[in-house]
Amino acid sequence: MSSPLESPDREPVLYEDRLNYTPVAGSVSLARHRTSRLIAEWGHPELAWVTGLVVSELGTNALLHGCLRDRLFQVAVVLRSTLFRIEVSDPRGERLPMLRNADEDECFGRGLPLVVQVTDRWGTEPRVVGKTVFAEIDLKPVRPDSLPRR
Repeated sequence: MSSPLESPDREPVLYEDRLNYTPVAGSVSLARHRTSRLIAEWGHPELAWVTGLVVSELGTNALLHGCLRDRLFQVAVVLRSTLFRIEVSDPRGERLPMLRNADEDECFGRGLPLVVQVTDRWGTEPRVVGKTVFAEIDLKPVRPDSLPRR
């Protein structure tokens, strides 16, 4: 079974990055900064803030609800000509994210609604071990000759 990043029924991948992180709070910041930098380098600096926000929220959820001791979580990003996809994978497939409205006095529960507001779609996909939570942002088509060289 092919990964959504490699799906043959979609347009070709222009850029792709995948990195594993240790389940500590500082890893979320590292992933956020890396993703924001990459999307800017890949020709979409206007999306740096939103991709940073999405990675931060999904990464924090993975850290709080999906990670196990000594098990890494993964952040993968892919750019196609009309789509930017962010994936955060963790080892706890039984703990799926739920969209809900947080009460005013709650400290948690606002991240996923933010992701829903700033992306075009989100969802989950099972893995052999764990799950992947993804968010996608639709893009205007980019001319291949306008992309930075690899």
